[in-house]
Amino acid sequence: MDNNIKLPKIKKIISVYKSKFLNVFEVDYKDKMENDKKWIVASRMSEKDYTDKILNNRKSDGVDAVIIVGYKTIDGVQDAIVVIKEFRIPINDYIYSLPAGLVYPGDDIYDTAIREMREETGLILSKIDKGRTCNKAYASVGMSDESLAIVYGNVEGNLSKAYMEDTELIEPMYMTRKDVRDLLNRKDVNIDIKAWLILREFAGC
Repeated sequence: MDNNIKLPKIKKIISVYKSKFLNVFEVDYKDKMENDKKWIVASRMSEKDYTDKILNNRKSDGVDAVIIVGYKTIDGVQDAIVVIKEFRIPINDYIYSLPAGLVYPGDDIYDTAIREMREETGLILSKIDKGRTCNKAYASVGMSDESLAIVYGNVEGNLSKAYMEDTELIEPMYMTRKDVRDLLNRKDVNIDIKAWLILREFAGC
């Protein structure tokens, strides 16, 4: 990295939209050429917390959400992976993805993973592999500061829709490696990019 390059200077953060789960901010800054610029950012943080993080360079180990990679294991072999097909408003269509959910205040990523797996699939997440955990990563920093963790584990029980929230339209399923390869080869479906990468790894593509 060239240390002589002048980094952008953030001047002001303006709240554009507020809601319980998502806030939108306009970030005013000067670019490396001293030109005035604006950037629109979606965040899970409140205006106070986001401003503190950006203007005061406050670091945090916490994450906003967790993605759960659940395996059905038979005789010690990961025979299938849990996948969900969920209707999502931003695309007005169904998308294949992995179980996931927001981290509530006071919960850690493992509490969240257990709760969300149960809610979205009816399954119990067990034998969590903490050695494989991705503790913090970003998926779309072009538009959001949302941070994610990825938790791996085995699942037990039966698939069920009984624990879903009223607003959720989710079809949980098991997919074998062959099922995953067939899905990844289709051109007529929507697939979440994070799920796409993990499913490719599982299927050995």
